[in-house]
Amino acid sequence: MASARVLEKVQELLAAPSIYSGLKAVAEAYVKAVGTDGETAAAKKLLAELREDVQTIDEVLEFFCSDAGKSFFGAEKAAELEALAVKTKEAGGKHCFCPACQAGLAILAMEKEMLES
Repeated sequence: MASARVLEKVQELLAAPSIYSGLKAVAEAYVKAVGTDGETAAAKKLLAELREDVQTIDEVLEFFCSDAGKSFFGAEKAAELEALAVKTKEAGGKHCFCPACQAGLAILAMEKEMLES
């Protein structure tokens, strides 16, 4: 059964304003499967989705600088996010700083724990 630590991070992921609907559905399915025979399969699906969805700092930096990013966020917000991404990268950050990516990274770090439970 999932540890309280894993469930806490999954709840953080679900509460993140930056989570996209596909990942949210997979995370919700995992929470529902905890304690059932389907937990391991749901954990594997969540981990696979996170490996696809957690973005590197270079990926988000490229998006924030793009016309698509400026259109999505607005020019001013995209510039703020670009500056934050540059600062994160300069500080050694390898991944996106948004709450969903950060919670996702924490969950990925607990993969062994999730699959052994």
